[in-house]
Amino acid sequence: MEKRKSAAAARTAQRLTLRQLHAFVAIARAGSTTAAAEEIALSQSATSASLNELEELLGGRLFDRVGRRLILNEHGRSMLPHARLLLDAARAIESEYGHGGHAAEPRIRIAASTTIGNWVLPKVIAAYQREHASARIAVDIGNTWQVARAVSSFEADLGFIEGPTQEPQVKVLPWRSDELVIACSPRHPLARGKAGRVPLAPLAQATWLLREPGSGTREAVERALQPHLHRLETRMELGSTEAIVQGAAEGLGLACVSRHAVADMLALGRLVVLRTVLPALTRSFYLVQHERRHASPTLERFIAHCMANERRRGRP
Repeated sequence: MEKRKSAAAARTAQRLTLRQLHAFVAIARAGSTTAAAEEIALSQSATSASLNELEELLGGRLFDRVGRRLILNEHGRSMLPHARLLLDAARAIESEYGHGGHAAEPRIRIAASTTIGNWVLPKVIAAYQREHASARIAVDIGNTWQVARAVSSFEADLGFIEGPTQEPQVKVLPWRSDELVIACSPRHPLARGKAGRVPLAPLAQATWLLREPGSGTREAVERALQPHLHRLETRMELGSTEAIVQGAAEGLGLACVSRHAVADMLALGRLVVLRTVLPALTRSFYLVQHERRHASPTLERFIAHCMANERRRGRP
């Protein structure tokens, strides 16, 4: 009994440290204390000790040991977002108030779905860096589901997606509208037909190139086309918009994608936009944030820039 009381008292006397959390998050990402130690510039023994201290403090294991790998268990998975949130807040304090308030701007971690990340954000970021030369921005690109999950788990400060999301604890703000076009090779039978708008019947019978399920572009295309065509003949799913564009240029089928994604191919004459009887096809781009994230002044400036950039773009 006395030993149990002594152990409980020892845990009570301990305090959670940023070093422990830093080691925990790094191990969760890297899968081992050795790889995590290299990432956070600590020795392997110090990293392992930090994890042991944290698990002892919390009174339970955070990882399952599978061979040499450390795999997050249920306890660890539930704690990971909280650890990331605390470390993010600590980084913000260091960046905004360290060195007499003259520290370098913190890095903005952005997750963006493919069309936005590849064709829209580069111009937005370039304009921002012309005004804020010291800005540090990292962009990870994935599909809409992956972006929303990165924001929800605090892996990204900000996300840009091409479709709605049901990810919990994520707030979604409309950002800008996007024009979808139907593009194909100039050699495609529908492109070589008689002058005029392509009717619905041949569109419904054509082969379509689509993104994988979970992609914002895939969902937007299905929402835009299925009410008119009722079904899409899909023989090929491709994991990126670039692959769809290239496939369409090679004559594999029709692509319904953002005009941003085909602008270069249209200019080169490798793709053409089909004129059809369909109404104008548009979708919305969204900006997503975690509802519990405290936005640093740096992040607030970038978000304000994105919104102001869109207002300027929308002027006549």
